[in-house]
Amino acid sequence: MTRHVIRGASVLVLLAGITGGAYLGEQRPPQTGFVLDAEQAETNEMLFLKNRQNAHAAARSRVTVAEGVATEKAESVAKAASGYAENLDKSVAAAKKAAQQKANSGPVAFAGPIPSSCSEFSGSRAVGCALTVQAGFGLDQFACLNKLWNKESGWNYRAENRSSGAYGIPQSLPGSKMASFGSDWKTNPATQIKWGLDYIKKRYKTPCGAWSHSEQYNNY
Repeated sequence: MTRHVIRGASVLVLLAGITGGAYLGEQRPPQTGFVLDAEQAETNEMLFLKNRQNAHAAARSRVTVAEGVATEKAESVAKAASGYAENLDKSVAAAKKAAQQKANSGPVAFAGPIPSSCSEFSGSRAVGCALTVQAGFGLDQFACLNKLWNKESGWNYRAENRSSGAYGIPQSLPGSKMASFGSDWKTNPATQIKWGLDYIKKRYKTPCGAWSHSEQYNNY
């Protein structure tokens, strides 16, 4: 009898526990916090990924713009350099052409008369003969002058000694000294000859005196 009472009581206690547990389960609030946190985390992750994607897109856009600007600047610099080189080439070509034209233009023509006594000569020698007579020297002196300047320059008004800087028919040193007789001293044989005769007259008195000195010392 006692065992049956104890067993019944145990069953009642067990049923009461189950019933109470069920009751407590009904009274407990729903556990939704974890679900909301998961949804929020997913939303945050999506926002993060979207923001990162936007940042990457913006960065790519900036790089593209920078590359475009750099390319444009490089093209502009290259175009300017090309234009400068082209202009430089044109300037050099023009300078060469002008120099060639000047070289081909020949000497300045002599405007004075050539006496009949000088008719056996031509070119700069004829001018030299005429100016020698005009300076008060006889034809015998021109014979010495002819020898002297044959030796010095061959009567070439463009003759230039690059080592010393002497220039022209009389080999003036420097050539610019002849500017005292004319600004055209580089291309006018008459200007050079006038200067040469004046130099000889002051230093050696006569062309034959200059020629004698040249024979002895190889200069005058």
